[in-house]
Amino acid sequence: NIFMLTRAEFGRTEVIDNTLNPDFVRKFIMDYFFEERENLRFDFRLEKSIVGIPGKKCGTVIVTAEELGCCRDSVLMQFCANKLDKKDFFGKSDPFLVFHRSNEDGSFTICHKTEVIKNTLNPVWQAFKISVRALCNGDYDRTIKVEVYDWDRDGSHDFIGEFTTSYRELSRGQSQFNVYEVINPKKKGKKKKYVNSGTVSKYILLNLVLAPTGNPSQPTSLHYMNPYQLNAYGMALKAVGEIIQDYDSDKMFPALGFGARLPPDGRVSHEFALNGNPQNPYCHGIDGVMEAYYRSLKSVQLYGPTNFAPVINHVARYAASVKDGSQYFVLLIITDGVISDMAQTKESIVNASRLPMSIIIVGVGPAEFDAMEELDGDVVRISSRGKFAERDIVQFVPFRDYIDRSGNHVLSMARLAKDVLAEIPEQFLSYMRVRGIKPSPAPPPYTPPIHVLQTQI
Repeated sequence: NIFMLTRAEFGRTEVIDNTLNPDFVRKFIMDYFFEERENLRFDFRLEKSIVGIPGKKCGTVIVTAEELGCCRDSVLMQFCANKLDKKDFFGKSDPFLVFHRSNEDGSFTICHKTEVIKNTLNPVWQAFKISVRALCNGDYDRTIKVEVYDWDRDGSHDFIGEFTTSYRELSRGQSQFNVYEVINPKKKGKKKKYVNSGTVSKYILLNLVLAPTGNPSQPTSLHYMNPYQLNAYGMALKAVGEIIQDYDSDKMFPALGFGARLPPDGRVSHEFALNGNPQNPYCHGIDGVMEAYYRSLKSVQLYGPTNFAPVINHVARYAASVKDGSQYFVLLIITDGVISDMAQTKESIVNASRLPMSIIIVGVGPAEFDAMEELDGDVVRISSRGKFAERDIVQFVPFRDYIDRSGNHVLSMARLAKDVLAEIPEQFLSYMRVRGIKPSPAPPPYTPPIHVLQTQI
């Protein structure tokens, strides 16, 4: 066993039998503080005593670390194989799979092993649950390497072959894309007629994770429908909306939700109308938005992953159709801080920075909002694929900074609205200046109509 210590034992790996080169699967998640020096100690314990040779190295331990993404998805996967190579002299093969995720430096780290299926060339492994963070750190396009081995009791497992894929590829429905040829590079280099060492197919890939905001009927949920007071989402929506609605002439607001299963078939959507009418998602005033929000909590099932890009792109399509300065769009996003499509969201914001729109993000709940701070771009201008945002269009504030401990929600919500909307005027003016758009002439002063009283004599 190996276990890590700070001042107390932090965790232990599994035991690997009969090998001098163990590759441990179990991972440890630790808080990392950049500004502090943190000492770790690694202790090794073996099941039996070993007499070392003085002056001889007894091996090294290799520790790899990577900052974790904020993706919280988990998946259920199952695999089977067909016509694998025969490796055992008196039998067939005892195959098992080893999954490796690629690291930022191009190396690979083991993240899962299946069980061993004895004496078969056509195994069906049990389904297993794994977090997407462990599989690819939330990067859907990161390479995943899968190796196929024949198990041997002495630990010298025979290599059958390997293949590579990605989580995005695995997420596709059952098709030819989910049948992988198992290739043994040595055999391929030696034998001209070599085709493969069998195939591996994906049976199941099922997203398991509900949105972390939880069941709205439970007090632990950020969406809790408290009969006596507004939840955090409702308070943020009302505080900001009641001020910004006065700048909208007809006070008709499209209200969208993201990250839910919709009735009647349970389809997952990241861009659905809160009022249940996709053809006309508009609500009358902030009170209408609030009513649609609370009604939707009773009809949809909150569900992950949490994708921002579809909603941003939805508003961007409107903004792209009106670039003459006659309209300016403000998107208010209220979120618990979890985001599953960071790369796509950054690209959407960079593209939207050329359009007449701003984005307000209010973070609710106790989570860390590092991803939201990055989207805000106040410290480092947001970029995607080497292209920087034309202007700063995102303003983020954490709702918890405005909770008045004295219970005076009126004052605290007024401060929230003030800080959230503080950057909108300059964002609006920056778009108009860059485009050379001048204010339209003021309309003529209002003159009340003159009613002539006519009498018949």
